Amino acid sequence: MDNSILTVGVDIGSSSIKMILMESDSGIVIVDKIHEKLRKRNPELVVNQLIEYVLDKHGLKYEDIAYLASTGEGESLKRKRGHFYSMTTHAKGGIFQNPGAKTVVDMGALFVRAIKVNEQGKVMDYKMTGQCASGSGQFVENISRYLGLAVEEVGETSLRSTKPEMPSGICAVLAETDVINMVSRGISTPDIIKGIHLSVAQKVIKLLTSLKAESPVALTGGMAMNKGMVQAVTELADKGNLGLEIITHPDAIYAGALGAAIWAGFRHRKLEAAMEKQLKST
Repeated sequence: MDNSILTVGVDIGSSSIKMILMESDSGIVIVDKIHEKLRKRNPELVVNQLIEYVLDKHGLKYEDIAYLASTGEGESLKRKRGHFYSMTTHAKGGIFQNPGAKTVVDMGALFVRAIKVNEQGKVMDYKMTGQCASGSGQFVENISRYLGLAVEEVGETSLRSTKPEMPSGICAVLAETDVINMVSRGISTPDIIKGIHLSVAQKVIKLLTSLKAESPVALTGGMAMNKGMVQAVTELADKGNLGLEIITHPDAIYAGALGAAIWAGFRHRKLEAAMEKQLKST
C-alpha cells in the first residue's frame, strides 16, 4: 500500500522566500525547491504565486498537498495548515542535510542562532545573538552593496583577502562608519569584506563557546551559502582550538523550508492516526 504524501514547507524571511515540495513515505525525497527574492512585494501574494507555479509544473492540484507548513515570518500565511518555529525547522532541516551534525547554526538575515541537537534533530539547547544588526546577514549585504558588490560575489571576494581589517563590532552604525573610513584609507575591497566576515564569525564563535557546542557544526541559512563566511568561521574555530568541524550544504539556504516540510509530514500522519483512532472508538 502506497503511504506516500506530499508536503510543502515555506520559509518566509525578511528578504526572500524559500519553498520545498517534498514527498515522503519510508524516506524523504525533495521534489522541488524555489528561492525567490521578495523585492518589497507582499509575501502572501508571492507565496500564492509560487504555490500555483509548483503545482502547475508537476501537474498537481492543491488538494494533492497533504500539509502546507510555514516557518520564519510566515505565521500569518492564510493557506498554511500549520506553522513551526524557525529554530525547530532549521534544526530538523540542518540534520537532514548534514547527517551526524550535533550543532546547527542558523545564520539568518536578522540574527544568528546556535542550536544543540540530538540525532533526530530535536532542539536540546540554544544561544542566539541580540538585536544588533552588526551580527546579521543583512549587515553583510548592506556593506556589500555599499562596496558595489552583488551578494553572489561576496564570498569569492573575501577569499582573495591577504590582510583583512575588521570594523568595530559594537553596533552596525559604527561598523558602517568604519567601513567608510577604510575605503577612504584605500583598504582593498577583499580585505574589508573578509574583515566583515571575521567580525560576524566572532559572534558565531562566541555563541558556540557559550553553548558548549559539539562537533560537527552545520551552518544553515543564507550566510551559510557564502564561502567567505564559512571560511571565516572555520578559521576562528581552528584559531581558538575549539575542536569543531564546520560543515555546510550546497542547499543550506533551504534548511528552514525543508525542516518545515519534514515536520509537516510528521504532523499530518499524527493527525491522521488520531482521526483513525477516534473513528474506531465510535
